[in-house]
Amino acid sequence: MTSRPTPLRIGLTGGIGSGKSTVGQMLAERGAAIIDADVIARSVTAPQGLAMPAIAHTFGSTFVDATGALDRVRMRTHVFNHPDAKRTLENIIHPLVAQETERLTLVAIQASHHTLAFDIPLLVEAGIRWRAQVDRVLVVDCMPETQIQRVMARNAFEREVVEQIIASQASRAQRLAAADWVIYNEQLSLENLRECVSTLPLPTP
Repeated sequence: MTSRPTPLRIGLTGGIGSGKSTVGQMLAERGAAIIDADVIARSVTAPQGLAMPAIAHTFGSTFVDATGALDRVRMRTHVFNHPDAKRTLENIIHPLVAQETERLTLVAIQASHHTLAFDIPLLVEAGIRWRAQVDRVLVVDCMPETQIQRVMARNAFEREVVEQIIASQASRAQRLAAADWVIYNEQLSLENLRECVSTLPLPTP
């Protein structure tokens, strides 16, 4: 019986508004399995999600909306004003995200994907824990003002809110210092961005 080749593991990261998710879609076009930490985190905080009982118990029922999901606007405001609350929330959500990530990784390997791209917005913030689990870190980079303009247009957030989000993430310099590969997504068309992704040395199927 022929053993499956070991897939390349990429940690895909970038600040909010960098275009990281778009790059992830383009990696998928090249045959990579995308394992999105944000999507998983949203699933465990969705109505009746696995994290919701602990969130309600820890933070109170006011942080649960009428559908039974996390009230994201209320929680976002709360954690910006209370750093300890952010750590408490992460201690609830992260173990559940890790479990589902492991499950999806096994599914992708069994499906013989040659590349696994872990879409992790806070890869750099997680430190050595995530860095040790990937072969390459791919950072999607752009100027901070570009991030602000993209997120204001996409999410209809006020500038101050976007600036707070950026300030809560790793700095641009910290992300670039952690990178093995960088895609500079500044004033690129989608086709230009796709060309950048096409140059990445991924394994062939």
